[in-house]
Amino acid sequence: MKMALQIEDLTVNYGEFTALDKVSLEFQQHTTLGLVGESGSGKSTLARVIAGLIPPNEGQVILGSQVLGKKRSREQHKMIQMIFQNPDSSLNPKHTIRQILAEGLLFHKIVDRAGVEKRCKELLTRVHMDERALGRFPHEFSGGQRQRIAIARALSVEPSVLIADEPTSALDVSVQLSMLELFNMLKSEFNLTMLFISHDLGVIHAISDNVAVMRQGKLVEINSKEQFFSNPKTSYSRELLSAVPKMPMSNTSGGIS
Repeated sequence: MKMALQIEDLTVNYGEFTALDKVSLEFQQHTTLGLVGESGSGKSTLARVIAGLIPPNEGQVILGSQVLGKKRSREQHKMIQMIFQNPDSSLNPKHTIRQILAEGLLFHKIVDRAGVEKRCKELLTRVHMDERALGRFPHEFSGGQRQRIAIARALSVEPSVLIADEPTSALDVSVQLSMLELFNMLKSEFNLTMLFISHDLGVIHAISDNVAVMRQGKLVEINSKEQFFSNPKTSYSRELLSAVPKMPMSNTSGGIS
């Protein structure tokens, strides 16, 4: 399968602390890579380097045939979008949902001003939100609804890679299920390649095609989902699995919230 994204020997140092230690990964096109590991293992740092939010000390990110340097072009920035655990970090509380969605559309010239309203309504429909939400503000919505708006904002610029950093961890279980169902649907509809970070192995089982494991800034395992859950390669992966109190979720059915 064609590689959509490659990272080679990524290293990030904060003084004497090494947050990423020569991490290399290949992302198969139109698949979801689940990334797991204990707190402080480097998962979020890796996500932010890939998204262009943190420059690496060493190594490179390759999107298709393009090497993404420390200073990315506007086009390169829009091709990799990120969803955060707390949607408030990406939603301006002083802006209406219309303004939030329109910003990326106009900045990246996805549509002209005459086409903004129609496209904003389409984006809300894709994430199962009522188009009447456009005139409201983020604080008027539940956490799950704000996360859907954040997803719509990321999709507005038509990325090829979507990074989700613990996007369901603050949500109730029933809302988590519907959110995972939405991510799987959008991956198919938008032909996305996804990096999905979670500490919850049930979530990883439900969303991922392949699983990568990080520990202390290093990549210690990468495997297919089936192989990871049935026959993990490392003792650390086995420790992670042994800590799961119940079997991972096997489906993503659930109501919309």
